[in-house]
Amino acid sequence: MKKTIMIIGGGLLQVPVIQTAQRMGLQVIVTDYNPNAIGMRFADIPLVMSTRDFEGSVRVAKAQNELTPISGVLTVGTDASMTVAAVANALNLPGIKFEDAEAATNKIKMRMRFKEHGVPCPNFLPVWSLADAKKACMILNFPVVIKPSDNMGARGVMRIDDKTQLGDAFKFAKSASPSGELIIEEYMEGPELSIDAVIYNGEITFTGIADRIIEYPPYFVETGHTMPSQMNAEQQEWACEVMRRGIRALGINIGYAKGDIKITKKGAMIGELAARLSGGFMSAYTYPLSTGVDLMRAAIEISLGQEPANLEPVMNRVAIERAIITRPGIVRKICGLEDALKIPGIMEIFLNVKPGDRIVPPRSNVEKAGHIIAVGDSLEMAERVVEICRKTLKIEIYEESEITLEAINLAAREKLKRICYVCKNCDGKDCPTGVPGMGGIGTGASFRRNVEALRNYKINTRLIHDVTLPDTATNFFGVDLNLPVMAAPITGAVTNMGGAVDELDYNRAVVEGCLDSGTLAFVGDGATPDKYKIGIQALDEFRGMGVPIFKPRSENQEIIKRIRAAEKAHVVGVGMDIDAVVFKTMAMKNQAVGPKSLEDLKYLISSTGIPFILKGVMNPRDAVMAVEAGAHGIVISNHGGRVLDEMAGTMDVLEDIIREVKGHIRILVDGGFRTGVDILKALAMGADFVLIGRPIAIAAVGMGSRGVTHYINNLKKDLQQAMILTGCKDISEISSEIVKKMNNGKTLYTVS
Repeated sequence: MKKTIMIIGGGLLQVPVIQTAQRMGLQVIVTDYNPNAIGMRFADIPLVMSTRDFEGSVRVAKAQNELTPISGVLTVGTDASMTVAAVANALNLPGIKFEDAEAATNKIKMRMRFKEHGVPCPNFLPVWSLADAKKACMILNFPVVIKPSDNMGARGVMRIDDKTQLGDAFKFAKSASPSGELIIEEYMEGPELSIDAVIYNGEITFTGIADRIIEYPPYFVETGHTMPSQMNAEQQEWACEVMRRGIRALGINIGYAKGDIKITKKGAMIGELAARLSGGFMSAYTYPLSTGVDLMRAAIEISLGQEPANLEPVMNRVAIERAIITRPGIVRKICGLEDALKIPGIMEIFLNVKPGDRIVPPRSNVEKAGHIIAVGDSLEMAERVVEICRKTLKIEIYEESEITLEAINLAAREKLKRICYVCKNCDGKDCPTGVPGMGGIGTGASFRRNVEALRNYKINTRLIHDVTLPDTATNFFGVDLNLPVMAAPITGAVTNMGGAVDELDYNRAVVEGCLDSGTLAFVGDGATPDKYKIGIQALDEFRGMGVPIFKPRSENQEIIKRIRAAEKAHVVGVGMDIDAVVFKTMAMKNQAVGPKSLEDLKYLISSTGIPFILKGVMNPRDAVMAVEAGAHGIVISNHGGRVLDEMAGTMDVLEDIIREVKGHIRILVDGGFRTGVDILKALAMGADFVLIGRPIAIAAVGMGSRGVTHYINNLKKDLQQAMILTGCKDISEISSEIVKKMNNGKTLYTVS
């Protein structure tokens, strides 16, 4: 029977250890919060669980251990050593103590251990507030470094040279800290080494020493590393000795360790030390490529309680990693990748971006366009190979000034590949019909009727006034918005968008783009049981600033489970699309959904203290019942024409619903809204907010978050122009007097 190993983390840096374990004949469990993480695709048993949730990981490990006994647990390349230790301790597997793993993770506890054991490291002070930070700077003297105590990858790390930089640096570090706990320490001047070690029976074996290249001050961005180190033997020995002392101070008596060691005027000093093998493509790529030592295999053997074999180098080549950093902007096109991979000496190219992604100046190790791994008989040869690669691999960039709606649509059209034609006029006339796809169900008539219903309303201008800069601001359940427009929930990057974009990347783009333009995103649920987690993850990464909408699953407890997950992310509100009761995509995945009674709704709404929104209301009676159930908002919606063929357009029913429930509940509407004029019409008819789906989805696919921001900012300008032409100085002055309802070009009545 195969032994089973549990690997914490399913990202790109964990893929080599997953594959190595499988080559060794092991059954592999992989845990990651993102069910679509690349490593989850390789797992024999993928389990959705945050790498930071050590208590939850212990629960799932114990449950899985009952089914398939687990023989070892480990991670590489990510700070999950606390979780690894918690699982190892709980299942009595090889590993370090939890308190030692915590000391190797939290930078404050780490330095306290170092000070206690006399290990050279910079003087430091913990800080929680800006006042703490000011005091720390006075004590330690400039220059200093501020960083989160509980993050990695240089996130939130910044050098401070004087007091004028402190405020911005504090905010930057705070934004990257899950707990809010920061550390300020003396700045260490000097070159830096990255060292990997494996530990078995208390014996420490150093398996790789690399020179780190750190650039982009005042930030600390690693732009590459070189293995083996080019420092002299004496300096390397200093570094190893300091790291050896650090390993012992942290109690790492089995497993592996990764250290960042500075060579300063005072000698070698530890910057950081982690109870894991290094990330940054070192332990999995450059170290083995340089020495021939398989560190992934060694880590697995130790986690199984076996002595690692073959730690002696069998070759001596120079292996380097160099970051791909481009000018800021939006990725237009990537060319030459296949040719670049054929260059002798190029071993791997990892791209972090794709067409449509936004590239910003790097402030951490996660904000780079990609990485090149190369080898050579000398450093000069390896560098020459990288240079040839850079000339071959071309990443074309749109400057921010080049972002236009036309450019966004062109980029999206290329990626959507006829799933959506990205028509100049998004009116449903040329859409593919049925599900999957971006079009409406059946003939697509309901989708088209949304657009037609909007066209039936015409604007009644008013031009004698003094309005020059209308205020479009409003408030959504305590959150100030720049305009009364939010992104509609759309899921199914594979089903509905043909895999043009990853589900998580799509949600991130929409959420971030909305926030950057001063509004919020609704995120969706889906046919697979855990699809909802992806939208919530995206919201969690952006302070919960949005609203997840869940499918009306037959079991109310399944919905409440999703509400609880949303509450943990501190979302603005939650909701349910009550019209998704017969969706084809749900049936395709055998997901039970069904209508909800008034009592069901009362039960679900009362289960949470945050605003609850019912999406899919098309009948005044349902609107009245939503009020009775205690809902805080409704979305008048036919799901973009994807519920039932031959439904009325949303603007066709808006007036009747407004008449019944206006003033008792917040009223949102979607379906066919494309311009600021469209938004004005809905507001004039009594809606409080408008949700926009397909155009924002196209913008996200085309140019990521910047595409979304650009589209929404254009909407705001368009709305302001329409408000000027109707004499409305703010949202409160938009009234029914400014619209006329037409029928075949004739006025039916003036709305009043």
